[in-house]
Amino acid sequence: MPTVAVPVEPREGQLLELTNSAIASLDGLLDAASRSVRARVISGDRISSAAVEREQRATHGLAWLATYVESLRQLDAYANRLSEQGTFGELEECIVILGFSEYLAQIFGGIAMNQNEIVRLGDLYVSADAVNAAKTAEIDELIATGNTPGIRQRIAELIRHQAGQSTFGNPGLDETMEQIRNEMRRFAEDNVTPYAHEWHLKNDYIPLETISQMAELGVFGLTIPEEYGGMGLGKEAMCVVSEELSRAYIGVGSLGTRSEIAAELILCGGTEEQKQKWLPKIASGEILPTAVFTEPNTGSDLASLKTRAVKEGDIWKISGNKTWITHPVRADVMTLLARTNPDEPGYKGLSMFLAEKPRGSDEDPFPANGMSGGEIEVLGYRGMKEYEIAFDDFEVKDENLLGGVEGSGFKQLMQTFEGARIQTAARAIGVAQSALDLGLRYAEERIQFGKPLVDFPRVSDKLALMTVEVMIARQLTYFSAWEKDSGQRCDLEAGMAKLLGARVAWAAADNALQIHGGNGFALEYAISRVLCDARILNIFEGAAEIQAQVIARRVLETRGLN
Repeated sequence: MPTVAVPVEPREGQLLELTNSAIASLDGLLDAASRSVRARVISGDRISSAAVEREQRATHGLAWLATYVESLRQLDAYANRLSEQGTFGELEECIVILGFSEYLAQIFGGIAMNQNEIVRLGDLYVSADAVNAAKTAEIDELIATGNTPGIRQRIAELIRHQAGQSTFGNPGLDETMEQIRNEMRRFAEDNVTPYAHEWHLKNDYIPLETISQMAELGVFGLTIPEEYGGMGLGKEAMCVVSEELSRAYIGVGSLGTRSEIAAELILCGGTEEQKQKWLPKIASGEILPTAVFTEPNTGSDLASLKTRAVKEGDIWKISGNKTWITHPVRADVMTLLARTNPDEPGYKGLSMFLAEKPRGSDEDPFPANGMSGGEIEVLGYRGMKEYEIAFDDFEVKDENLLGGVEGSGFKQLMQTFEGARIQTAARAIGVAQSALDLGLRYAEERIQFGKPLVDFPRVSDKLALMTVEVMIARQLTYFSAWEKDSGQRCDLEAGMAKLLGARVAWAAADNALQIHGGNGFALEYAISRVLCDARILNIFEGAAEIQAQVIARRVLETRGLN
């Protein structure tokens, strides 16, 4: 019989007092760190890019500290909401106290930016006095009493009783969002989960029948306004849908990303004629879009983009090379970024096109004049296929210049960054939850030395901490979605959600594979796929280092100015 942990003694009121107090102290610590780092990167009254790069460990460490502080703020807000609703149960309480204990210990002891890159407050030039002032008695109590063997074991025991449920712990959403989650989960369990691993192993496309079923469920028109044929829902719904679909297979969860980016580009930057033409077709799934931005030698440095668009009459002829283009063969339209003014340096000479193309096949991927390409074989993130593409006088109608104006391509693209990063964070949560599901199932089924693996403390500890981190990342992601839905700027929060979510997904997949032991390294086990899928999350939509740089600059602009 499995060992049953003693139920945790309820301490809801006391816990919330401690967590509320901890947030106030952390705000002071983050302000102190921001002042210390700013002093080393300011030149005159401006932040020096050269100094930010020179002090990269400190600036990126500041981004991670800010992300941890915001994560705990949202975990605290989550606890308070559930408490007010009377739904703050034992599992939720254990998640909150362990989450605070672990993340506070890391803040004061060292935050893992990566596996072997541990940033400490001293790296941020925070004085010992400032550290001591921030590390209050309340924080000491949370650290000392929150991450105990009993609490970790209790979480593991509680999630064993919830195995097979959509989330471990109440995610804090309303009834409508939970209905959406359940609908997506049923679809995924019936149409995706049983086949995902085979698709991955064979490097097969996600079947068009599955894509049609997703279209019928409204996946591609989720956030498109009803007047253009969409469902008119917000980013919160997008998170729930992306999370559940990615839990089944990240490729399926990512199909919506292309539609999301294309639709947002058109909504924010398109003419009314372009909106009327394209949005209903994207919403219905009649056309599939793909994003064509990255070039072989530019990566995240879009200002150096070289693909050229030259106007001849009412036609633009595009020439250049693109890489890491997802799902281009079966796409009907490309949101394509090219340089229309070679004399305008950096971002200013870039324009965005809605470039139409015929669908291809594996035998003839690009049956269009002026367009060719080859597949990039990848470890994971399959189901849509990645390609390098070469354009040689590929023709695009002038009416498909987004917004009908030149030079606005990068500005138009920037308007999609918040939504894209929120969606990527949601995909990361889905992958992390999948890893947790697989790890828990294997730990219960695998018998070693006369008992299931889950009864060994280091196995149950892994599962407990995975549960906690998934919930922390989930709450941070939901918060960024709520900010976006309310019309507030949320590039900082969205970036934080993506940064943390990607690391949580990788850690969860790695730990779940470790629970599987040697079997986890076998291709026949699904966790091998989930590990490969998780790894890409730290790279696309802004690599972790780029994301940290962006977060750091925003923090330096807004925190600790007094």
